[in-house]
Amino acid sequence: MKLQKIYDFLDTISPFKLQEAWDNSGLNVGSFGKEIEKIYCCLDVDGDLLDSLEPGSLIITHHPLIFGGIEALDIDRYPANLIEKMIKKDIAHIAMHTNFDKTHLNRYVFEQILGFKIDTTFDDGYILQARVDLSKESLFALLDDKLHLDQIKTVNPKEHISSIAMVTGSGASMMDEITADCFLTGDLKYHDAMKAMSQNLMMIDIGHFESESFFGEILASELKVLPILAIITHSKNPFVTFGCK
Repeated sequence: MKLQKIYDFLDTISPFKLQEAWDNSGLNVGSFGKEIEKIYCCLDVDGDLLDSLEPGSLIITHHPLIFGGIEALDIDRYPANLIEKMIKKDIAHIAMHTNFDKTHLNRYVFEQILGFKIDTTFDDGYILQARVDLSKESLFALLDDKLHLDQIKTVNPKEHISSIAMVTGSGASMMDEITADCFLTGDLKYHDAMKAMSQNLMMIDIGHFESESFFGEILASELKVLPILAIITHSKNPFVTFGCK
């Protein structure tokens, strides 16, 4: 199947024009005229994955491999080291990032994984909000069970939560748009925490990897209508947690 036909299908289910201006969703490596034998769906590209794939494959990831521009192709450094492997093995790569957040991923995690019923959406579907009736303990237990978090890192914990908002991945920059009692997102930094405290906003770090790890299964389900094999491959969390006493 031609890569162009696959790209056009992806554009119908999650238009690339929806991506944020700073994003790089779309074709990162390859040619639209290339014949694709198999599709692999995962969160990220890494060296072990590339080593395992057959030539003529297409990787569709959530995160772009080329992000923020490349000034030189230093093949000893990321991402050029991976691009070199892809070119040598004739492997193509398409990213579906912020466009897929808006059309699929955020809603899937919020409704299908966490079980919340959407009440309000903000920022073209980026931010989802629901009315809830939860203690902080029951919310922590839900997140631990559904997202398999190693730990619960929270800011300004409240005993009772009546509304909750979420952005998968890294969404702390959207804090000022949140009207809920509690905001779930990943990659919380120290100054994000200080700002949340000053604004009386409860925040929980649900992990960037953990909150977006469902990308492959969502996309593979959409690709079932195409006459080509789509395989879910599970990316590795780059972080490893050790207990210290």
